[in-house]
Amino acid sequence: MTLPRDYANQVCSAARSLEIVGERWTLLIVRDAFYGVRRFSDFAVHLQVPRAVLTERLTALVQDGILDRVPGPGRRDEYGLTAKGVDLWPVVRSLMVWGDEYYGRAEGPRRLFRHAADDGQLDGYGICAECGKHVPVPEILVLPGVLSYEPGNAPNPVTEALDAPRRLLEPLVMPTGRAARAVA
Repeated sequence: MTLPRDYANQVCSAARSLEIVGERWTLLIVRDAFYGVRRFSDFAVHLQVPRAVLTERLTALVQDGILDRVPGPGRRDEYGLTAKGVDLWPVVRSLMVWGDEYYGRAEGPRRLFRHAADDGQLDGYGICAECGKHVPVPEILVLPGVLSYEPGNAPNPVTEALDAPRRLLEPLVMPTGRAARAVA
């Protein structure tokens, strides 16, 4: 029996929100968009999500105004977060903080977040330890944590590209040549 995609009998903002971002893979796609992943093939290789599911999720995110589909280099479209999508950062970040707390690795978190202006570490609420300010998404640096990928599990080109410090929302530029073809 297939479950319905909506919460028709729920008069609740959380239920309405889950109708948009509650499907499997959706928040991971949004997370990757914050990391700068923009191409369909890059989402597919990084998340290892079935292509049909990825197509469905990206289409829904565009229809719901979370992502924009824009022309990219060559004939390939890319996806970028809209302002509405960027407003999901506290949700995504809170889930990562909660996951690190209860299901994280003993060695430390996989990704670290810092304020680009003063290199201050951000707490779970996005407050900089150095200046005490709430840091807007474009000013957040994401850095690799203690262990970026599982030992014995070969990283893909997207994971390797994300293992360098970068600002959130900065488009991920894949290397040209052999690595880029492996992603395509």
